[in-house]
Amino acid sequence: MRPMVDLVGRTAVLLPGTASDEVFVRTVFEEPLTQLGLRLTAPASASVEEHLAALDAAWTGTPLVVGGVSLGAHVAAGWAVRHPERCAGLLLALPAWSGPAGEAPAALAARASAGVVERDGVDSALVGVDGWLGAELSRAWRGHGPRLAGILRAAAESGAPTPAELGGVAVPAGVAACTDDPIHPLEVARSWASALPRAVLRTTTLGALGADRACLGRAAVLALLAAATATRAG
Repeated sequence: MRPMVDLVGRTAVLLPGTASDEVFVRTVFEEPLTQLGLRLTAPASASVEEHLAALDAAWTGTPLVVGGVSLGAHVAAGWAVRHPERCAGLLLALPAWSGPAGEAPAALAARASAGVVERDGVDSALVGVDGWLGAELSRAWRGHGPRLAGILRAAAESGAPTPAELGGVAVPAGVAACTDDPIHPLEVARSWASALPRAVLRTTTLGALGADRACLGRAAVLALLAAATATRAG
C-alpha cells in the first residue's frame, strides 16, 4: 500500500456503529490507516449528537478524512454532505440504509434489542450472539451502561444520507461491505458507491472479519486509495 501525497499526514476521524465503541474502530482501522500514512482519531462517542460534536471538534481548518462503521458511516457522510469543504475523503464501512431508517434490517434489530435490554437486561439481549460478535457486543454494550437502550432506539430512528445527497459529495470515497451480512446488506453499499461521484466499493466477509477485524478497514482503505488514484489518473 503506497501512501498518496493527497492523503498522507491527514487525520481520519472514524465513528463507531450503533452501540459499538472506539475499541472496535481502532481494531478495524488503525493498522491499514497507518500503512497509508493517516492518523486515526476514534472518538468515544455513541449517539448521533456525540458523533457530530466529535467531527466538529476535530475540524481545525484542514480537511479531514471522515467515516465510520454502520451508523458512524451514516453520520460522517451526512456531515460531509453539509460541510464538503471540510472533507478530504470518506471511509464508509457497512452502511445500513439510505434516507429514513424505516424497516431496514439494522433498524429492526436495534429496536428489538432495545426492547429486550429494557425488559430483561443486557445478558438476555446477547443470548444466541456467539463468537467474535458476541464478544464485541458484550464489551461495548456493557460499556454504555443505562444509556444502552436509548442509544439503540435513537439510532434506529436516525436518517442516513439519500443517494441524491451523496451525489453532491465529490471527494474520493472508499466503501466497504461484507457480502454475507444480512444486517448491512451489500446492496446498500453498492447504492452508496454508485451515488457518490468518486467512490470505489471493496468487499470482505463476516467470516474473514471474525478472524481479522482489520480486513474490513483494509477493504475500505484500499477502496479509498483506488478512488483517489482513479481521480488523479483521470
